[in-house]
Amino acid sequence: MRKKISTTIYVTPEQADKLKLLHERTKVPVAVYIREGIDLVLRHYAHMLPGQLALVPEAENQSPRPPDVMEAARASEPPPSAAAAGGKK
Repeated sequence: MRKKISTTIYVTPEQADKLKLLHERTKVPVAVYIREGIDLVLRHYAHMLPGQLALVPEAENQSPRPPDVMEAARASEPPPSAAAAGGKK
């Protein structure tokens, strides 16, 4: 595990409530979600940060993106055509 540096952040009451609910449902610490959010922002603004040119094109060099919650929900539902076909015999 990498060493972590303590810092203080201020979130809105709504953000705090949603993070607490997310933690209760997933048992993942709020700090993990905050670090993931920071990583997303840093990745989004990477073009503004100093760095070395990549030897491999960026699309191939990126780690896989975590699945979107809505995409995962849609993937678990049968496609509309399959549901319609299932009703007809």
